[in-house]
Formats: sequence, C-alpha cells, structure tokens
Amino acid sequence: MELTVLGSGGGWALANGAACGYLLQHDGFNLWVDAGTGTLANLQAHVAIPDVDAVVISHRHFDHFLDLYPYFLARYYPVPDRLPKQDLFAPPGMFEHALQLEPELAGAFDAHVVELGSGFEVGPFSIRTAPMRHPVPTLGMRIEADGTALAYSADTGPTEELVRLATGADLMLCEATWLAVPPAAGPFHLTPPDAGDLAARAGVGRLVLTHIWPTNDREETRGMAEAAFGGPVDVAEVGMRVQL
Repeated sequence: MELTVLGSGGGWALANGAACGYLLQHDGFNLWVDAGTGTLANLQAHVAIPDVDAVVISHRHFDHFLDLYPYFLARYYPVPDRLPKQDLFAPPGMFEHALQLEPELAGAFDAHVVELGSGFEVGPFSIRTAPMRHPVPTLGMRIEADGTALAYSADTGPTEELVRLATGADLMLCEATWLAVPPAAGPFHLTPPDAGDLAARAGVGRLVLTHIWPTNDREETRGMAEAAFGGPVDVAEVGMRVQL
C-alpha cells in the first residue's frame, strides 16, 4: 500500500498548500480519501481523473469534501465522454449535505452510506471504521491491504475509539490541529501531545501528523508530538509518499 499526501491543512491552506486529502494505491487501484480544497489539482500530479477508482469522505466539513464539486464537473460534463458513476463512501448525512449545493452530484456518484463503526470493502482495501469525537458524524478509518494497516483519525478530539482502531497499525495518519485547545473550543480536535499519546498507546509503527492549523509552526508541532510518542514523528506535506 502506498500513501500520497495531497493536502494536510487544517481548515484552510497556505499558498501552494491544500486542505486534507490523500491518495492510497495498491494493486493498481486508486482510492481518494477526503477531498479538501486544492486536493483535486494535486491528485492529478499522480493519477488522471479517469483513473481514480473510488472516493471515501470522512465527514461533511468543507475542508474534507469541497473538491467533490470540481471533480464532479470533470467527470460528468465532458460529453460525449462522460465517465460512469463512481462509488463514493461517506458517513450518514454527508452526501445529502453536498447535494444541497449541487443536486446533479447524484448523477456522478453511487453514494454508499457507511454507518459509524461498520466496515466495507473497496477494491483491494478492507476498511473498518469507528466514530470519532467531532461535532458531525465522522469516520475514523483503519485501511488494510495485504497485511498492512493504515489508521486515519480524520477529525477528532481525544477518544479511546481511535486507540482501539489504530492498535498495531503500521502507520497512523493523525490530526494535530491545535498547539493548545482554544478556550472557546470544545474537545473536537487534537493537540500534538494528544496525537503522540494516542499513537503510543495504540502501539503504531509510525506516526504522521496532518490537519495542522496552517499558521502553526510545524517543527514545534513535530517536537511536541515526538515527546509524547517516544519516537520520530513526520509532518504530512503535499507530495509526501509513504510505502507501507
């Protein structure tokens, strides 16, 4: 399994960056996980639009799905070369939320509702989910193929669900939005020490931080997570590729 980072900005992105999105590839199958702003352009540096096989969206916050709209245009409107409907997997309410802005999305996607805590198969990937600690239904995911496992936190506050989901994974792709929780915010995002602690307790092989607030210092973010994790930590950057 190979992971390519298409974007890792939490909420928004700095110049030349993108919000959250990832490409997972195995046995010739191309799976796009989360489609935040700017990720469609970066996706095309690695695969052509017709070669994307399926899409998974973790939740309905815009920094994780907005590029579905231009992607829909690219697939649906090149008449007579319109691409066939594509499988899209998402938690309850996500696709209905997207349809409010563009009802024609229904013509481009076969939407599959993934209940929190359930699992599904897509191409060579087996995906198990868990509910994350976030204001809307959010899928944490454990994505497995040929004996390797990647755990993805999506957006979440501290939760034992993530520890259980990630236990023994080869790699944990984990959000680390805030350096410190803002006084007015609830516990629906992680700090770097949170991410490091959860990864250490899950016993993962490698920790990669993502969904970082764009103005936060990334080296400070890395260092705080490393202190809690007890080992080296990577910070996701556009174009980063990891072979599991």
